Amino acid sequence: MRLDKYLTECGLGSRSEVKKILKMREIKVNGKIEFSPKINVSTADKILYNDEMIEYKATRYYIMNKPAGYITATEDKKHKTVMEIIPEWVVQKNLFPVGRLDKDTEGLLLFTNDGPLSHELLSPKKHVDKIYYVEADKIITDEDIKKLELGVDIGGYITKPSNCERVDEDKINLTISEGRFHQVKKMLHAVDNCVVYLKRIKFANLELEDLEIGEMREINMEEIL
Repeated sequence: MRLDKYLTECGLGSRSEVKKILKMREIKVNGKIEFSPKINVSTADKILYNDEMIEYKATRYYIMNKPAGYITATEDKKHKTVMEIIPEWVVQKNLFPVGRLDKDTEGLLLFTNDGPLSHELLSPKKHVDKIYYVEADKIITDEDIKKLELGVDIGGYITKPSNCERVDEDKINLTISEGRFHQVKKMLHAVDNCVVYLKRIKFANLELEDLEIGEMREINMEEIL
């Protein structure tokens, strides 16, 4: 593999950024300063950046604070997808979003090329928690909250018990362990209300923290579960 491609896939930066680093003679390959992006290297080579070993990663994990207006898919002929707003520095080789957020929903979206982990997170048997910040059209009463927590009918299916934390009279943080189509919107509809703004703020152990809308950051698998 070419050195610039190798360094990019190690997460050192975009291809253009990597070439700048090479020109500054900050890369060593097997003890020798290397400035050519064209030489071939492999994981058997000892590659240093500023005298620190660079780790090649077979699997990658990123979170995005997804903006509204993009569908969660790797490609689509009619709509803009989340893949179109991934920054250049992100290693996109075989990358895909885990689960989905609706087009008009914002918030935490995980990307990876780790198929087994994705399956584990999405498996109905695992009951992975997801927390959504919900702004509703009308006041959410205490009775509504009790119903949501016990489970509501969303069209021939009774949702599993959830947790509701009141934020304001028409705002809640809703924790669910399922991921049915439009579930949160259907749950609010079941208590004669509707969602006007929806944002996922937590998925498994992952939280948005200070990540701005549209931004991504790389994470480790240990942060997820």
